[in-house]
Amino acid sequence: MTLSLAFAMMTALWPVSLLLTDVSIIDILWAPAFAIVASACALFAVELDARAWIVLALVWVWAFRLGGHVFRRWRRHGHEDYRYAAIRKTRGPNFPFTSLFWIFWLQALLLWIISWPLQAAFSFVTPLNWLDGVGIALIVAGITIEGVADAQLTRFRADPQSAGRVLDTGLWSWSRHPNYFGDFTLWWGFFLVGLAAGGPWWILLGPVVMSALLIHYSGAGLMEDTIAERRPGYADYVRRTSLFVPWPPSRQKQISPSH
Repeated sequence: MTLSLAFAMMTALWPVSLLLTDVSIIDILWAPAFAIVASACALFAVELDARAWIVLALVWVWAFRLGGHVFRRWRRHGHEDYRYAAIRKTRGPNFPFTSLFWIFWLQALLLWIISWPLQAAFSFVTPLNWLDGVGIALIVAGITIEGVADAQLTRFRADPQSAGRVLDTGLWSWSRHPNYFGDFTLWWGFFLVGLAAGGPWWILLGPVVMSALLIHYSGAGLMEDTIAERRPGYADYVRRTSLFVPWPPSRQKQISPSH
């Protein structure tokens, strides 16, 4: 049921992308799609225990915040995200049609796999335990870190004096991608809650896939491949700042001016 729902949502969004000539709208749906999957699981669950209600509330808080953030960013830019625009240029005239298969349907499959811990939380009824506590703490921490990092980045980009500079204050002084680290933390939290509910070991694939995306593919890895070309001071920032996991900046920050 959840697999069909994931593919239905992404397939329905595809013709909208054709009308707008913009496949980056899929990023707006990404977070809310998880909340919709969780809601469907809750709707068909035999019983909703305390864990289920907590997970449902947390996933909706995260989805509403992140989905709203991505939507506002999309409205400000008014055009297709540069990453998707580069893919469109590379793929040629058939891109609008092939995007259904290897963007929308691929993300539908990823959505389904990553949501396995969420689904597990609604599939079993067991008492809350210490593992739930650790998982919920990670989820709340992840939502907070991601939200604060996004807010700091939004303020930085809105300042005309930030043009060509690198954000190296706040959470961004401890990690080059604190927003992605927040997302990473959140999904490992959902995994622990799913495990605490009695979910099978293979729900581990959910956070593993998400971690790979965030660190190596669509997240930090992709940004690292292109941002140095757009930000002259980024090489210096790399030398003193952790890539992903927040860590106190190198002492080089004391002698390296902000760019």
